Amino acid sequence: MSSTTPDQPRRPAGVRADGRPPGRAGGARVPAPRRPEQSGRSRAPLPVAAGVAAAGAALTSYLPVALVLGLAQLSEDAGSMVGALRAGLAGWLLGHGVPLQTTAGPLGLVPLALSALAFWRLCRAGVHTSRAVGARGGRSPRQAITVAVAVGIGYALFGVLAALLVDSAGLRVSPVRSGLTLLFFGTLAALVGAVRTTGVAGLLVARAPTVLRDGVRTGLVAGLLLLGAGAGAAGLAVATGGGDAADLIGAYRTGVAGQAGITLISLAYAPNATVWSSAYLLGPGFAVGTGTAVRTSEVSVGSLPAVPLLAGLPSGPVDGLGAALLAVPVLAGMTAGWLLGRRLLRPDGDDRAGPGWSALLGPAALAGPVVGLAVGLAAAASGGPLGGGRLAEIGPVPWQVAAVATGVVMVGALLGAATAKVLDRSSPAARPPVDRPRPPLGRPRPPRDRPPRPARD
Repeated sequence: MSSTTPDQPRRPAGVRADGRPPGRAGGARVPAPRRPEQSGRSRAPLPVAAGVAAAGAALTSYLPVALVLGLAQLSEDAGSMVGALRAGLAGWLLGHGVPLQTTAGPLGLVPLALSALAFWRLCRAGVHTSRAVGARGGRSPRQAITVAVAVGIGYALFGVLAALLVDSAGLRVSPVRSGLTLLFFGTLAALVGAVRTTGVAGLLVARAPTVLRDGVRTGLVAGLLLLGAGAGAAGLAVATGGGDAADLIGAYRTGVAGQAGITLISLAYAPNATVWSSAYLLGPGFAVGTGTAVRTSEVSVGSLPAVPLLAGLPSGPVDGLGAALLAVPVLAGMTAGWLLGRRLLRPDGDDRAGPGWSALLGPAALAGPVVGLAVGLAAAASGGPLGGGRLAEIGPVPWQVAAVATGVVMVGALLGAATAKVLDRSSPAARPPVDRPRPPLGRPRPPRDRPPRPARD
């Protein structure tokens, strides 16, 4: 039965009795109902998202390797496109730490530039997968680990497939070793991207003790300074021996394309040279073959392979002004400790006293083990065999580099932090200001003698 009377005109649809449009009640705006497609973004299944992200990471890290190794093979007119693609797969596996068994012996010297590229692409894969499954900002460690493991499993499948395609009579690769290595590598790298996207990283940092946070930050700064000094020393050594390196590249007789490929391969091992140079500055040095040593106090190498990167090796022990290189690791630790002290001693509001000695020297002492662990892992990753026989040992000894780096950086960081504390105490700017009465703003104006105003009627 209709509620309207014959004398009352019908209201059009969508108009209320008081003439206001629908959606407003008592002046308050009522939100319109969401459409089904706007209620939430569709989430991709985890296997699909992880598989696509892992495939993208594998492809973008494989193509540069195939291009570089294909230049050398095609320039000799002795290879084919299929051979170039297989060589690219072998180099791609080597960049992840998978050893290759060749006719000349095991090949396990990892090009760290390729490893860094693959690690970065897998970090992005963890970010994209976390966003695709709706885990962004969820702050769930379980979601981050699940995403990382899913990406790692997908990446391991590509590693097994690459090992099966590469395996031949002259080159042997274990599919099981390849799958396990890429599973660990992919899971670790994807976890870094997943914890940042899900917000777990910020949660862990907020819950960590202050001493641990400051110590890790100081250690990372000292490690970067140490590796930067090693990169500078390695670049200077290669630049001074540039003539020998050019002669070695020209001796390959592979044409312009082949020489470009050899140059790019040498650049792929530039991070390895950076770690070796840092080990040289620390003191333990490195080896370029069985029974060899390259240290500041001793250089015994013998015959070397025709590798352009080895043209910058020192010819003898350090003497004279070159001994100042031994102070570089200590200066790196002192700089990191000084920056730590300046940051903690910065006045914050009413806290004019600053942190005590324990709050300052604790992180500085912790920076030593952080650098030792990081540099030791880098030394372990930078070395490996380059064939059988004499070239079976190349690179530094990890535990020696880690022990020396821990002690040197710890001493340097403590000295830098203590110096910052002492100078901050003795500076006049660090003394609390004396409360003095402030003068009134502006100059007081004397009163003027004004005549009285006449009264109005």
